[in-house]
Amino acid sequence: MAEATSANTLPSMRKKVQSYSDIGVALLMVLIIIMMVVPLPTWLIDILLSMNITLGVVTLLVTFYVKRALDLSIFPTLLLISTLFRLSLNVSTTRLILLYGNAGELINAFGNFVVGGNYVVGIIMFLILVIIQMLVITKGAERVAEVAARFTLDAMPGKQMSIDADLNSGLIDEQGAKQRRQDIQREADFYGAMDGASKFVKGDAIAGLIITTINIIGGLSIGIFMRGMDAAGAAAHYSLLTVGDGLVGQIPALLMSTAMGVIVTRAAASSELGPDLINSFTKYPRPLYIASGMLMSMGLIPGLPTVPFVSLSILMGALGYAVGREANLQEIAAEEQAASTPSAGQPQAGAQPSTSGAPSSAGAQAEPQKAEPVSPEDVMKLLTVEPMEAEIGYAIIPLIDPAQGGDMLDRIGTIRKQMALEMGIVVPPIRIRDNIQIKPTEYILRVKGAEAGRGELLPDHYLAMNTGAAEEDLIGVPTKEPAFGLPALWISTDLRDKAEAMGYTVVDAPSVLATHLSEVIKKNGAELLTRQEVQKLTDMVKETAPAVIDELLASLSLGEIQKVLQNLIREQIPIRDLVTIFEALADYGKMSRSVDFLTERAREALSRLISLKIQGPDGIITAATLSPNWEQKIMAGVDGDLTRGWQLNLDPRDVQKMIAAISKAMDEMIVKNLPPVLLVHPDVRLIVRKLIEGSINNIFVVSYNEIVRGVQVKTVGMVE
Repeated sequence: MAEATSANTLPSMRKKVQSYSDIGVALLMVLIIIMMVVPLPTWLIDILLSMNITLGVVTLLVTFYVKRALDLSIFPTLLLISTLFRLSLNVSTTRLILLYGNAGELINAFGNFVVGGNYVVGIIMFLILVIIQMLVITKGAERVAEVAARFTLDAMPGKQMSIDADLNSGLIDEQGAKQRRQDIQREADFYGAMDGASKFVKGDAIAGLIITTINIIGGLSIGIFMRGMDAAGAAAHYSLLTVGDGLVGQIPALLMSTAMGVIVTRAAASSELGPDLINSFTKYPRPLYIASGMLMSMGLIPGLPTVPFVSLSILMGALGYAVGREANLQEIAAEEQAASTPSAGQPQAGAQPSTSGAPSSAGAQAEPQKAEPVSPEDVMKLLTVEPMEAEIGYAIIPLIDPAQGGDMLDRIGTIRKQMALEMGIVVPPIRIRDNIQIKPTEYILRVKGAEAGRGELLPDHYLAMNTGAAEEDLIGVPTKEPAFGLPALWISTDLRDKAEAMGYTVVDAPSVLATHLSEVIKKNGAELLTRQEVQKLTDMVKETAPAVIDELLASLSLGEIQKVLQNLIREQIPIRDLVTIFEALADYGKMSRSVDFLTERAREALSRLISLKIQGPDGIITAATLSPNWEQKIMAGVDGDLTRGWQLNLDPRDVQKMIAAISKAMDEMIVKNLPPVLLVHPDVRLIVRKLIEGSINNIFVVSYNEIVRGVQVKTVGMVE
């Protein structure tokens, strides 16, 4: 009963102390100020100096038991208070030393007993402590705190994204997300405060060195000129007191700086410091054996002490043997446990008997269950490659799933209609599946199994892009717009109106995915046009223009028609006007079955559509032209022609020069907000296009025959 009463009393006392803790801290700060201006008796100085040492020891020991820095988040403030307390003690002891030549029993003990009454030894010890504190512990801890603060701030966007992903996927609730966000903010604040608090310890060491120097000089002056002491006596008396005062102050300072180093370096701790040390040094026996051999070798070297090295060698060898034996025992125990665990075909003792025809008993070995044979049809299904598919992380599922309010499926339907209207492409159904192997907020777009695009989305956020109109900066997660690679920011919903008012282009996460999907379809539309799709297209045209299809198929195969249509799609030429395309192929298919030749003739038949695509709002086509010198050099380097087949024999250096010149001209047009159009001779259009393909994107290479009659053409320069 008494024990229960005592156990209940301790928490209640702790609560009472905590309730008055603010008063205690206020009294401590008042005491610090009083110590600087009011002389204190020596007995009180002894108590306060002992409290200072005790504070340093307890703080250092507490850091051994924390598992993460936030468990001791008060440490930067504690460091400031302890530093101020220690400096006020220096002021009080300096006053007593210079006024009365006596600063209490503790300082006298450090001045006489610790350094043996030799003030020279005391000064050297004091300087060594200051050097250790300033150049080793404090400087290292300061650097660790600085780097930790920087890395913590850099990692904040990623951690915030992880929290949002876990929240959207239902792994945590709103309260848990709020707590984790607060922990991230506190961690960043803690390391930032530690980076600044390390300057307190460094300044304390410098102040202690200066105060000690002043005390020695002041003590000598007072002893010699005011008290009539000889120089040797004054130096011995006042120097011992000053050194004792310095040691009493520097030892707690050294403890606090060591505690600061411990707290900032225990970033990846899994338990207290003691168990971590033991586990780290006794995890592998081989390093202990190697150390034992090295120590034994050093003990046998003539001139070196034998007993210490041999003793340590035996100790390391015995420790290595014990560690290795313990590891073997654990491995044997794990194997025995694995062997005793019943497998899928072995029933546990007490299990129900088998329902098969063979009798069985508890503990008897049952026949292993035979796996059902896989049918060839099931294997064939595995060989199927989807024309288009999207793999999404689990955090993006709410954007797709209609049950969770996602409208992405409707958007995909709209995209398919848009591709049919703009490009004449029938986009096959897009399979969407989740993939736990990618990041929760990531998605991958695939065309025929190959990755065609990848991006990252933050649900419940908006993507803000500065198109040049915004001058102010926004707070958000830096990223790149996945479709065009533009720099952008993921911003929270409450910043949307502000971003739009500042001139940013703001879109939601589903729109980002839809835009990226549209661009992938445009870039890979030719790969989606299969021969089966071409068959469907010819059947559709045959219903309204059967004569065209009959004449077309009499001279060309489906494969040749498919390749021509793919070439048109690759250059972003719509193929909706299939009747015009098929009529041109039927006319020129009798002359040649060269796909390149037929593609150029189909483009000329679509001249009205091409002219409309590249002309500006004023109806004028603005283009750069290729110089006659380049055109003649290209024609001279072509063996054969488009009708029978051709091969280009140009110097690679000339090709690189031409590509660089065209790229420069197109960049100048883009800067002037003009569509990048290059106008060339019909005989070299296809060759120029193939040369720059892969080096220059989003450029329209057109020939004079592809400009419809009556459209005005304005040239802005010539590619020399």
